[in-house]
Amino acid sequence: MINLISNIIIGICLFALFTSILINFVEGLDKKATKEKRSIVETGTMTLFFVGFYLLIRFQIGTIQIPQNLQYILILSGLTMIIAGCTINIVGRLNLGKNWANQIKIYQNHTLTKTGMYKLVRHPLYASLMMMFIGSCLVYSNYLAFLAHAFIFIPFMYYRAKQEEKLLSQTFVEYKQYQKEVGMFFPKFKLNK
Repeated sequence: MINLISNIIIGICLFALFTSILINFVEGLDKKATKEKRSIVETGTMTLFFVGFYLLIRFQIGTIQIPQNLQYILILSGLTMIIAGCTINIVGRLNLGKNWANQIKIYQNHTLTKTGMYKLVRHPLYASLMMMFIGSCLVYSNYLAFLAHAFIFIPFMYYRAKQEEKLLSQTFVEYKQYQKEVGMFFPKFKLNK
C-alpha cells in the first residue's frame, strides 16, 4: 500500500513539474535573446538523465533490501524531499517568470531575479531537482541511482550554473554582490558576531 501511495505522490509531482516546464517553453517562444551561450546541459539532456534514472529504479537495478522499519522512514523522508523539491521548483519558476530559458540566454528586458526562492539560493530550480532525485533514491532504496545522481547530475548542474553565472556577471553589475550574499544551491546562513 505504501508503494502505491508513494508512486501516486511521485506521479503527481512529476506531472506538475513537467507541466510547469512545458509552460516555460510555450512562454519563451516569442522572446528575443541579446546574449546566448549554448550548453550541453539543457532540458533535453536533463530529460535523458531522468530516463536513465527512471530505468534504474523501474527495473530495480541497484535496489538494496532495507529492514521494513527503516524503509518506512526512508520512504517518508524521500517523499518529503520530492514534494518540497517539486514545490521549490514550481515556485522558483514563477519567481523567474519570463527570464527562464532552455539554453543560457539574456533576453531583451531581462531582469535579475533576487526575490522569492532566489533570495534563498541562486539556482533553486537545480537545487530542487537535486532534492527530488535524492528523495527518489531514498524512496526506492537505490544506490546506483544515487551514484548516477552524485557523479553525473550534480556535476552537470554545477557546470550549467557556472556557465549561467558567467553570463549573468557580464550582464548585471550587481551579480557579484548577489553571489557573495546568496548560496549557489544551499542557503548561506549568516552568524551574528
